[in-house]
Amino acid sequence: MIQDIAPLNLYNEYLPDKPRLQDICFIFDGDRVLASNLGGKLEFPTYGMASSHCKRWTYLFAIDDTRFYLVECDFSRYGYKYIPVRELRYAQPKHLVFALMTAYHLYTWYKNNKYCGRCGKELSHDPDMRALSCSCGNQVFPKISPAVIVAVINNGKILLTKYSGRAYKNYALIAGFTEIGETLEETVAREVMEETGLQVTDIRYYASQPWGVDSNILMGFFCQLEGSDEIDIDETELAEAGWFRREEIDIEADDISLTREMIQAFKDGYLG
Repeated sequence: MIQDIAPLNLYNEYLPDKPRLQDICFIFDGDRVLASNLGGKLEFPTYGMASSHCKRWTYLFAIDDTRFYLVECDFSRYGYKYIPVRELRYAQPKHLVFALMTAYHLYTWYKNNKYCGRCGKELSHDPDMRALSCSCGNQVFPKISPAVIVAVINNGKILLTKYSGRAYKNYALIAGFTEIGETLEETVAREVMEETGLQVTDIRYYASQPWGVDSNILMGFFCQLEGSDEIDIDETELAEAGWFRREEIDIEADDISLTREMIQAFKDGYLG
């Protein structure tokens, strides 16, 4: 999955150190990032390139000895252009894609939290930890939204769906956000029922994945159908849904997403 960057390691402790010349800068413009993707090789500006244009920098995290910073600046250089973040999910090297998605998560949080929700004053960066602080005592920490990915199994078949009204048109699994007061298992049962009218049992955790492009933490579950297999889809959420045997599945794992890995696991014989 996207976070699997071994033998490299992510160090997400907050370090308010000034950038070094070799450190990597993420310069965002909405849902786009300044990057070079020539010949399939993903590159981002270093602080040495951008320092003379830098208006503000914020430490993000490190991968091994490389530090990554969120930088505000007016920067232009041949070979670099603004590219939609989602278009780079299959770029290489993989650890830079993971860094980009995680940086975009933090960029979105900083952008959406300029003022205190308690008193309305402008928030400031806490000098000692990754938080935004207000003089009234309020502290704001990065938003991480829990969501489930669900593979429903029925006598050697898996439930595959297609989203309604989204750019992503490939087959996927049931998915949804955890609501207030719910356990993850209750979220699984509710989302399956709401989107397909099906009941499930024997809910088992599979794996999780950070998905920074949407500020989510995804948690994958396998479960078994209970009762009728007749599907009644919620057309506001799904364009279609159906049962598929292993030999009918023509998509492969992409080494990026939890959804694809779970579908591939079923195709390879895993039944949860």
